[in-house]
Amino acid sequence: MKTCAPDTHDELRDALRSLCAEFPAEYHRRHGAAETYPEEFIDALTSAGWLAAMIPEEFGGSGLGLAEASIVMEEINRGGGNAGHCHGQMYNMGTVLRHGSPTQKAKYLPRIASGELRLQSMAVTEPTTGTDTTKLKTTAVKKGDRYVVNGQKVWISRIQHSDLMILLARTTPLAEVQRKSQGLSVFIVDLKDALGSGMEIKKIRNMVGHETNEVFFDDLEIPEENLIGEEGKGFRYILDGLNAERTLIAAECIGDGYWFIDRAVDYAGQRIVFDRPIGQNQGVQFPVARAFVNVEAANLMRFEACRRYDANEDCGAQANMAKLLAADASWQAANECMQVHGGFGFAEEYDIERKFRETRLYQVAPISTNLILSYVAEHVLGMPRSF
Repeated sequence: MKTCAPDTHDELRDALRSLCAEFPAEYHRRHGAAETYPEEFIDALTSAGWLAAMIPEEFGGSGLGLAEASIVMEEINRGGGNAGHCHGQMYNMGTVLRHGSPTQKAKYLPRIASGELRLQSMAVTEPTTGTDTTKLKTTAVKKGDRYVVNGQKVWISRIQHSDLMILLARTTPLAEVQRKSQGLSVFIVDLKDALGSGMEIKKIRNMVGHETNEVFFDDLEIPEENLIGEEGKGFRYILDGLNAERTLIAAECIGDGYWFIDRAVDYAGQRIVFDRPIGQNQGVQFPVARAFVNVEAANLMRFEACRRYDANEDCGAQANMAKLLAADASWQAANECMQVHGGFGFAEEYDIERKFRETRLYQVAPISTNLILSYVAEHVLGMPRSF
């Protein structure tokens, strides 16, 4: 299917599609059914350098921007895979790249680029605070040359498949700061050292295809050199990562949207009912065409968010709007694709039910559509704060 949005990344897309074609639907279906991690696929992406796209060349990466990274995520989903298995490395990278010290970059980035280390997890969300990040209760108290961490995180993904994790914790009590966004700090956690030494994880059983965990901290010690940037300024650092995350998630939803539309169009042209292809009926055509229009519009907003991020311009509004538009578009496309296929859409061999479950997540994560609307109302339209 040819899209209408302008694109100058044909060479990049061709290379990604060639790699993704080596891992057909049966491969992803098998891992989905067994609830296992697609190690071979992730290793292939790593070996080809795609997961190091944003790492500067001096550290072994490609030195590309968020726009190119977003295409990597889009093409994984458009090829029938699930970028949720590896997208953390892309958006977590922004926190280290923009705010890490030269020593931290030299220590970690070359090993991440080579695949020796994986940076797939970020621990921000907590059971009682959710998106109200400034009220998180996990603390990191400085004692000598170490920080001692206590608290709990939830919905933390890919820990079992990562070596490093980005952690947001409060280093100054909320009652002692002038603004609630102050007093939060970001750390790099070496998971090999942390697990069993003050950090424990518990897997959360949830919708198939979405592996995630609870994390418990009980006097976990983190070396002071693992503090990213300045103590107490971590909330601003995390926002950079969250803007990248929302933009990359938008790209994944766009990839999903095109995947669903491709399959709906193909099936509608082949399925004969009452002596004619069902795609000849406008009742089938119009919803699929509408879904395509919405994916195309989301695609444009995605690239605007990428442009602003890569230019170090404020991109909070664009990143949020891209995520909302793309998540809504992919969910609409998923429903239309399911409807076009009828009962066959529920059969595992068609892969629609698998991708249907994957894309549904983005109505609620990493930020719900209602909270994005609240952000736009307050920060873009200037309406009174609602919470």
